[in-house]
Amino acid sequence: AERNAVNAPIQGSAADIIKIAMIRIHDKLRSGNYKTKMLLQVNDVLVFDVYKPELDMIQPVIKQEMENAIELKVPLVVDLDTGDNWLEEH
Repeated sequence: AERNAVNAPIQGSAADIIKIAMIRIHDKLRSGNYKTKMLLQVNDVLVFDVYKPELDMIQPVIKQEMENAIELKVPLVVDLDTGDNWLEEH
């Protein structure tokens, strides 16, 4: 029970951070007229269908928005992986 009491606020905050990042990424994709689409979120993972010619342009956008969704006292480090399908990268 003690672990759950501490865990809930942490998980709730992480959920808020990823939602903020998702909104910002969505806005960037739309305003930049990218063909890349955000498909889904699974826990702290975002899955995209990336138009291959946009890959080098879109990766820094996604990383920037995820790492800077909110201001923290510690850095939020995001790792990006690519593959032909999610199974390869999961």
